[in-house]
Amino acid sequence: MQIQLPFSSFTLRNGLQLIVHEDHSVPIAAVNLWYRVGSKDERPGRTGFAHLFEHLMFEGSANVPQGQFDELLEVVGGINNGSTSTDRTNYWETVPSAACELALFLEADRMGSLPDAMTQAKLDAQRDVVKNERRQSYENRPYGLAFETMHAALYPSTHPYHWPIIGWMPDLDAATLSDVNAFFRRYYVPNNASLCVAGDVDAQQIHELAEKYFGPIPPAAPPAPVSAPLPALSASRASSLEDDVHLPRVYIAWHSPAMFETGDAELDVLGAAMSQGKNARLYRSLVYQNEWAQDVQAFQSSALLGSTFNVVVTARPGIELDRLVEAVWSELRAAARDLERIEVQRAVNRFETSLVDSLQTVGGFGGRADRLNHYAFYLNDPDGVQRDLDRYRRIEPDAVMQAAHTTLLDASAITLTVLPRARTSPLLVSA
Repeated sequence: MQIQLPFSSFTLRNGLQLIVHEDHSVPIAAVNLWYRVGSKDERPGRTGFAHLFEHLMFEGSANVPQGQFDELLEVVGGINNGSTSTDRTNYWETVPSAACELALFLEADRMGSLPDAMTQAKLDAQRDVVKNERRQSYENRPYGLAFETMHAALYPSTHPYHWPIIGWMPDLDAATLSDVNAFFRRYYVPNNASLCVAGDVDAQQIHELAEKYFGPIPPAAPPAPVSAPLPALSASRASSLEDDVHLPRVYIAWHSPAMFETGDAELDVLGAAMSQGKNARLYRSLVYQNEWAQDVQAFQSSALLGSTFNVVVTARPGIELDRLVEAVWSELRAAARDLERIEVQRAVNRFETSLVDSLQTVGGFGGRADRLNHYAFYLNDPDGVQRDLDRYRRIEPDAVMQAAHTTLLDASAITLTVLPRARTSPLLVSA
């Protein structure tokens, strides 16, 4: 099976990249805008800005009063959302195709004029919303600070992946109106963005509408690219964190190859072979056979500047965490010695099924518009879907075993245990 996402590509005079994918089977249009800015583009002392704009973007622009962005889309039956990662921010709308021009106008108006409508009151209100989100999703959520703690240990304080995407609380408090407006004018500009429109649309008409609404927005000096070498852990380290949880949990993480680099797909396959499905090695051993774990995950978390491979195991009551850690290492060593072809094929089939399923929709997270922007960002080429699929289809068991040796067994790791706060004597875990 070959997968094709036919598209037309244009670059406006102000540098905005425009991608159009036509599919006239359903009268729906997806507008998907990626800004090449994420938490990696922030700096120590001023973190959380990219995610903060995920909230501020809906607070009104020069021609769209506060509260009107969502209302205008709801009237025509549209939906919208956005997300922030370490590497990029995206915003999207899915609307009846007749309302595509409205979605383009709304995105262009906030790209071109958001600072004009920004006020201290709006900043203060959305800062409080984000701080409350941080409390709910991180500080007061079971295991909520685990990955933040892991990343702070994996990356030095000057590395762009050291701080959490949502930012540190003192940095959110310190953000001024001048700070956020300067951040917006540096990164939320046409020459730092990629706009994809997919669905029941005409490419030439969309090009004309993009010129109409986005064309007048001036470009800015290109932001300096962020580069940071993948840190090397000099030795494995272990630490613990107390939390309001009932069951202990252990996290193990390694540095791994960046998105689309050699080894990235192989570690995706390894993670699936280790934990996805009842026949997966870690699940079969820890959850099903020995009944030591409540659940287990192993996965490659891919990113632009470098990735992490993670294993997460929740212990059953009374199970010592040292036993779980040793079992994880034992299963990894066994997989690196002898991974069967059927295990690899099963994992590749899972990826292919997930990819094909995501392409059934033109909009939303992971739909065709989002996927074209994903490849434009990470591969500098929207035409990446078949290349993406092929890198999995070509994987041989030897390549996965080699990735396991090089990235995991022959490297240092960070181990974090999350312990119930009421425990009087911590469970010790070897580094």
